[in-house]
Amino acid sequence: MPPVAGIEAEAVQLRTDAAVGGQVQVRVTDTGGEPFTVTSVAIDSPGFAPLPDRVVDAAYAPGQTIDLPTPFGEVVCDRAAEPAAARLTVVRPDGAGEVLRVPLAAEDLTEIHADTCGARAALAVAGVTVTGLAVDGEAATGSLVLTRTGDDDRAVTVTRLEGNVLYGTGADLPRTLEEGAASLRVPVEFTMARCDPHALAEVKQPYRFLLGVQVGEDAEVPVDLPLEQAQRDVLFALVDAACR
Repeated sequence: MPPVAGIEAEAVQLRTDAAVGGQVQVRVTDTGGEPFTVTSVAIDSPGFAPLPDRVVDAAYAPGQTIDLPTPFGEVVCDRAAEPAAARLTVVRPDGAGEVLRVPLAAEDLTEIHADTCGARAALAVAGVTVTGLAVDGEAATGSLVLTRTGDDDRAVTVTRLEGNVLYGTGADLPRTLEEGAASLRVPVEFTMARCDPHALAEVKQPYRFLLGVQVGEDAEVPVDLPLEQAQRDVLFALVDAACR
């Protein structure tokens, strides 16, 4: 993809983007000698389903960089994320407008694609659920259950379960769903990591917990622990039980 004179673009996932989900910043820089205005932006990548252009109003001076929050579409795992482009509608000082495909430095976008497709592949071998979650004193306890979902008989190892700013986790890991076994059940516990008002008010993803999963000899992949609304309600109730 040929470069576009005077414009460079990079996809960057900030912490706030990860919290919101489904978006990155398209970091556009005016590398030329003339100002311009960007009035719409979209990500053009074979590894993501296309979305309509997002309307923006960002005026650039020479040398200026502005981040444009930009959603990305559903991940397409049988295609690579790169080469990628930022599709920009650019208006010049004389009022002339044009749609440009600016080569997009997409390391963060490629990582999102790889993590999403790795998780899908692992969960196609063994699904993950949480069962029996209930508040027990100052903890919420239940079971982490792996259930084989297809014909792939390889061993599946749960390597780790990470807490977040608000909640800590406890589980006897790593544990392995042995080759050919149908299911694995592991007791799991959630506790409060923080009870201060700032953490309770500002946490962006209170119910996001990362599970490490390894299928056979493949590399470990991060998987979001699936929690239904009723289970999130249990964790919400834990705040009252443990943070009095």
